[in-house]
Amino acid sequence: MTNKTMTETLPTLATPTDSLIDGFGRRITYLRLSVTDRCDFRCVYCMAEEMTFLPRAQLCTLEELASIGKAFIDLGVERIRITGGEPLIRRDVIHLFESLGSHLGQSALQELTLTTNGSRLTTYAQSLADAGVKRINVSLDSLQPDRFRALTRIGDLDTVLKGITAAQNAGIERIKLNAVILKNRNSDEVQDLVQFALENGLDISFIEEMPLGSISEHSRKEEFLSSEALRERIGERFDLSPIGVQTGGPSRYWGISGSNSRIGFISPHSENFCGSCNRVRVSAEGKLLLCLGNDHSADLKAIQRNHPGEPERLKSAIINAMSIKPERHHFSLSDDEPQVVRFMNATGG
Repeated sequence: MTNKTMTETLPTLATPTDSLIDGFGRRITYLRLSVTDRCDFRCVYCMAEEMTFLPRAQLCTLEELASIGKAFIDLGVERIRITGGEPLIRRDVIHLFESLGSHLGQSALQELTLTTNGSRLTTYAQSLADAGVKRINVSLDSLQPDRFRALTRIGDLDTVLKGITAAQNAGIERIKLNAVILKNRNSDEVQDLVQFALENGLDISFIEEMPLGSISEHSRKEEFLSSEALRERIGERFDLSPIGVQTGGPSRYWGISGSNSRIGFISPHSENFCGSCNRVRVSAEGKLLLCLGNDHSADLKAIQRNHPGEPERLKSAIINAMSIKPERHHFSLSDDEPQVVRFMNATGG
């Protein structure tokens, strides 16, 4: 795999409307900003059971992450999603939400969102809503307590369900469940998960497992189930039809007659979505990752620390990095070797 790292140069800054255009004409409007690689779960498809996490000193400070977010906003980014690991275990992370949320309605930023495992939502849901978060994604791969614990290795289903209720009570307007489906582990629950979403006014996206990081717990090839197969299974109980909703991410949405819930499918293997990619990621250690399935990157933390108080230099580095954003990822199911060695928790979900 090609591994490209952008070196620092300082071009003339473009205007926000035309600055974040990659080499394939795609405008980048969506930033996924990771605050930690740590998590209080150990989901079998996301990480190994025994993990080595980054030393805390290697992480960006919350102030550095806020500055990175502000630079992207100045360059025309419209959506920022806070990710991890599990973002809500980062101490004082609500300050970052408040800082970024202050730009809503005052800049290009239209939406501040969160992806979480739900374990801390009972504590933080109201603070998130107060900071301007109106939409969140919650990982939920099973509605069976024992199976949920087996898939997460640690997680408690009841805690997550109470967190979802807390988010609804706090006024968070749209909550989407994210379910990674493994053929021999939880595929028998897809209809029940859809029913749960419909009954509780939630959206749900079903995700094909991505080959990030080396795992030994299961064979990714043997556990693969395509989005098309899932739609066929769901269609046995529900009347699915495609809808033209776009939320900025890679989900392709379907609807069910009589319900406002959206049923999404994220299909990195079977229905590649790279052609319309509008996203980049920043890892918790400040690496600007240009593609989920490649190692092309730029070190924004180093630029900030080498040039403190120079936001224009940071913006220039972000603009430069657009030239090395790959056209697409190339995931394969031919074997169980990972296409990218970093786990999803290090990438930033």
